[in-house]
Amino acid sequence: MRIIVAPDSYKGSLDAVAVARAMERGIRTVFQDAEIVKVPIADGGEGTLEALVAATGGMLMQEKVTGPMGRPVNARWGILGDGATGVIEMAEASGLPLVPAGQRNPLRTTTYGTGELIKAALDRGLRKLIIGLGGSATNDGGAGMAQALGVKLLDDTGEELPPGGAALRGLHHIDLSQLDPRLADTRIDVACDVNNPLCGPRGASAVYGPQKGAEPVMVQRLDEALHAFAVKAREATGRDIAEQPGAGAAGGLGAGLLYFTNARLMPGIRLVLDAVEFERRLEGADFVLTGEGATDAQTTNGKAPVGVAAAARRAGVPAVCLSGSLGQGAEEVLNHGIDGLMSIVPGPMDLPSCLAAAEELVEAASARMCRLIRIGMQL
Repeated sequence: MRIIVAPDSYKGSLDAVAVARAMERGIRTVFQDAEIVKVPIADGGEGTLEALVAATGGMLMQEKVTGPMGRPVNARWGILGDGATGVIEMAEASGLPLVPAGQRNPLRTTTYGTGELIKAALDRGLRKLIIGLGGSATNDGGAGMAQALGVKLLDDTGEELPPGGAALRGLHHIDLSQLDPRLADTRIDVACDVNNPLCGPRGASAVYGPQKGAEPVMVQRLDEALHAFAVKAREATGRDIAEQPGAGAAGGLGAGLLYFTNARLMPGIRLVLDAVEFERRLEGADFVLTGEGATDAQTTNGKAPVGVAAAARRAGVPAVCLSGSLGQGAEEVLNHGIDGLMSIVPGPMDLPSCLAAAEELVEAASARMCRLIRIGMQL
């Protein structure tokens, strides 16, 4: 028997690698001799770096880079098992958790550190990059990232703009003459699961600015700044990006990558499954065990378990899902490729107890699911 174990993280308790290991232990109590292939998965957001590195046998790297508030931070990135693909989570360098709650100020935060991670990957000779957007503390349109890669953002006196989204209101000219030439030969796939444009009522500032600390007046200032940035970036690059779906992702980093690199925005789960060659791993599989922290109606909107199940269905392999909790509309996933659904919680438990016992609960639920599968095989 060949079983594919492909869970997402259980956010707040277990990363995808730990979930996969717990599932394997549970499976072994029922199918002792099974071939178990662990492929920890993410949907392009938090946990994508570790999941991809683990699933491909790659390695984690670390760089000291500029954090979102301008202070140095240690940020991880990875090289996949092929030795040729770098993977970057922008939140490692420019993420909201790097800024204490009382200091969050999207007028000042910068993506410069994310650009430094891209440069580190280029310096290692990598010419294929995967970048996960999400969890950003920034609202600078990717301007800091661009500056780290050689783009000059100049005011009307020819001086370089300071970091942060607010400074972009003073942008007069963009000089691309020192943009890192290696980017022209680099393929950049960006995990992006939002369709927001850069500016306007559905743009980066209006929709995501408040969760980064922006009050209404700040939101207006930031939106005006991103509009000014879009005008000058279009003049400099010839690319009309501002209205493209996903341009507003990660405080506009989606737009910055589209303006200044050869990036393409892709659904996160599709990008991750392609990177780990998931369809190849499904060959000869008897079933797939996936899971996530909470399953509800939103899971059908590009979340990892449904992406895994869709690939499994195309290969004719049944997929079952173990979830930390089953919320309203969870049964809708049964119409999107998932053949069986179970909560890991066996009875009434408070949330702190569930989080503390997550590994044991996943292991036990995996065994329960496999016993049911064994009964089905015997019928």
